[in-house]
Amino acid sequence: MGPLSASPMGFGTWAWGNQFLWGYQESMDSQLQQTFNLAVENGINLFDTADSYGTGRLNGKSEKLLGKFISEIPGKLRLVAVGMQFGQKQVQNNIVIATKFAAYPWRLTPGQFVNACRASLARLQIEQIGIGQLHWSTANYAPPQELALWNGLVAMYEKGLVRAVGVSNYGPNQLVKIHDYLTARGVPLCSAQVQFSLLSMGENQLEIKNICDSLGIRLISYSPLGLGMLTGKYTPSKLPRGPRALLFRQILPGLKPLLRSLKEIAERRGKTIPQVAINWCICKGTIPIPGVKSVKQVEENLGALGWRLSSDELLELEYAALESPQRMIQNIFQTRC
Repeated sequence: MGPLSASPMGFGTWAWGNQFLWGYQESMDSQLQQTFNLAVENGINLFDTADSYGTGRLNGKSEKLLGKFISEIPGKLRLVAVGMQFGQKQVQNNIVIATKFAAYPWRLTPGQFVNACRASLARLQIEQIGIGQLHWSTANYAPPQELALWNGLVAMYEKGLVRAVGVSNYGPNQLVKIHDYLTARGVPLCSAQVQFSLLSMGENQLEIKNICDSLGIRLISYSPLGLGMLTGKYTPSKLPRGPRALLFRQILPGLKPLLRSLKEIAERRGKTIPQVAINWCICKGTIPIPGVKSVKQVEENLGALGWRLSSDELLELEYAALESPQRMIQNIFQTRC
């Protein structure tokens, strides 16, 4: 992924600090640290976060927790993935933090964006961010701000604050525009994040994927499990707590063909439904970043690695997805064009 070497799957930390949607409580921090350590021990080195993650007074909490966990990595850690023991500094240096900078309306200059990057570095307690990303495009509602944000990316890259730059929630046209602009400034565009899963594989996503492939940009697929709808754990009569229940009640009844296909393949393969759904993203050439907040979730998601769905199984899943009348509602920050 550009100048970086990343695991074929990363983990997202949107839930870390988010009380509204994910029910975060500070009493969960020790569990989150165990979750992080288990992921690192098993070869996961890509962690996605954002300076806006964390609700209310907890804004930036996700970055702070990642910084704490990185700094407190055990002195000697045995990486299960390679069967070798590494020192603390070696493990820390191998971790790739991909953080996103919000396009807040008061961030109007490149300098303000650079300051946001420095603030993230302080919360993360690291000297250099792996991938500095624009969280969303302002092209549709504040075009002048968009250019300032692009120049902010260039500035943080030239100052050595980030090893690489990326974007999130960019539509096809804007993705090509920022790629060409950054290339002209001598800054390679490393990655593009988009909501990409069996529940989100519309024309827009597929066009973005094709653009990424042609331009050498790595696509990072967020919400690969559709906020939990592709886990098989929920039904119209068994919904998650909180605001997600409203969305699940609307979409789940129309997912029967897809969930049935996921279950059949999972049973044939000796896998779980989430493992099959994540593996589909990997087979499509993306790096999925499912969210994790428990050791159990890490253990299950790790089962998506080390094998590949067959071409027939991929087609079976994609046909079932097309047969399912419901689709994931797109992120309001996603640029359509």
